[in-house]
Amino acid sequence: MNVVIYARFSCQRQTEQSIEGQLKICYEYAAAHNYTVVGEYIDRAQSGTSDNRSDFQRMIVDSEKHTFEGVLVYQLDRFARNRYDSAIYKSKLKKNGVRVLSAKENITEDASGILIEGVLESMAEYYSVELAQKINRGLAINAEKCLSNGSNPGLGFKVNKKDRTFYVDEDEAAIVREIYERYARGEPKIEIIKDLNRRHIKTSIGNEFSFTSLTRLLSNKRYIGYYLYSGKETPGGMPRIIEDDLYYRVQEILNRNKRAQAKTKGEDAYILTTRLFCGHCKEMMIGVCGTGKSGAVYHYYVCKSARKKKCEKKSIGKQFIEDIVISECLKLLTDERMKYIAKRVSDECSRNPDNLTMKHLKKAIKEIDEAIENMWISIEKGGDAVALTERINRRKEEKEKLEEQLAIEQNKRVLLNEAQILAFLNYVCEMPGDDMMKRRAIINIFVHSIYLYDDHLTIIINASNKPVTIYDIPLDDIEATFNGEKSAMEQCSNTSDIVPPKAKNPKLLPIGKGFGFFMLL
Repeated sequence: MNVVIYARFSCQRQTEQSIEGQLKICYEYAAAHNYTVVGEYIDRAQSGTSDNRSDFQRMIVDSEKHTFEGVLVYQLDRFARNRYDSAIYKSKLKKNGVRVLSAKENITEDASGILIEGVLESMAEYYSVELAQKINRGLAINAEKCLSNGSNPGLGFKVNKKDRTFYVDEDEAAIVREIYERYARGEPKIEIIKDLNRRHIKTSIGNEFSFTSLTRLLSNKRYIGYYLYSGKETPGGMPRIIEDDLYYRVQEILNRNKRAQAKTKGEDAYILTTRLFCGHCKEMMIGVCGTGKSGAVYHYYVCKSARKKKCEKKSIGKQFIEDIVISECLKLLTDERMKYIAKRVSDECSRNPDNLTMKHLKKAIKEIDEAIENMWISIEKGGDAVALTERINRRKEEKEKLEEQLAIEQNKRVLLNEAQILAFLNYVCEMPGDDMMKRRAIINIFVHSIYLYDDHLTIIINASNKPVTIYDIPLDDIEATFNGEKSAMEQCSNTSDIVPPKAKNPKLLPIGKGFGFFMLL
């Protein structure tokens, strides 16, 4: 089988060693399984929480050429840490006859393998959120002290590298005062921008001025002494550059000239996307929203064929159908079944306990320590103390970055034992019913596909030998909510290229009145 390798590291603080380690393991895996590697796709300093990755997108497009049948990754979180993106792009690859393979998580293609993959990907997304929370806690501590968190403070401010406090750069501050005074006198933005660029005056990040950058500067409350962090304003937290009277006169002019903002589209997450299908035509049901006569916005799922008048399937309310599916899946999270899931996932992870990235990081740290020790020896023997001390300080900074990345890697690995996987599942159970992380995790772990009919729905459960069928559901037509009015529709989900999953038994039928489920334990 022909495969391509996809490798990625997340941030500038990681190194090429991360990519080299991933490629080494992937090539070893390919050789052991008689796969032929026909290409590599590598994204450097690209987060897995976003699908905006150049080589990743190129790989998805190239899959349409049918030159490879598999995408081999070091671990599933290299492909995506966002379960929604993972489902979307795996489905696109599947449509082109391509499957995703993990070199470190040798997951089978049977029903149990699908369940394990769902748990691992849910946890990858959870770790990403948890890590962000930890980082944000550190930033919040700095914010309480009104210290720099590394973001751009704006033209006129500089940061003291020793204690991370802010101070005023008087040369730049004079430009800020000039801009405010000119705008307050009624000078148009375009004239101010042209003059600043003619004089080669740059923004705080070194670019020419534009409408956006000038408006941002004119709206920055830091200039009247406010420290801003995560929506919170701390008066007196920044050194002042302009007076309140001038600042608020400028705000009045901005508000008077501001255009009405365009109505934004709804961003509600449609968690059944890629899993919900029309029972009549087997076409995917996609998430859409519409505005009723009263102005209220409604969210629901609709058959793609029905939208083209090729199917008579009625649409169904988003919250209604999602609540039903979540409720049924929660019944599966008994103590016995959670222990089973935790053990299966832990066993899979324990087969490959070594983290190659951690090994490379530890090796790099050790090499830096040895280099620093050698430079100290050179100083003792009469070497150039000034030059060597400067090099020592640079190597120490490199070491700090590597140690920070090592801590992140260790944090990702420590939660993959049986007890902590079980704790994760218990944590999911205890979360509020409307928590989006909980709802998505439940769907990711248990739901393979859902087929919606006019009077019942059938849920195909991962690692189950029979589907769950629910009858006597009042599937109201959402259009009735609009009182017969034709609503303003907006397509809110990006699923045009998704195809229904191939169930283990494509002839699965409803299992009788009422509903039931059987887990393979």
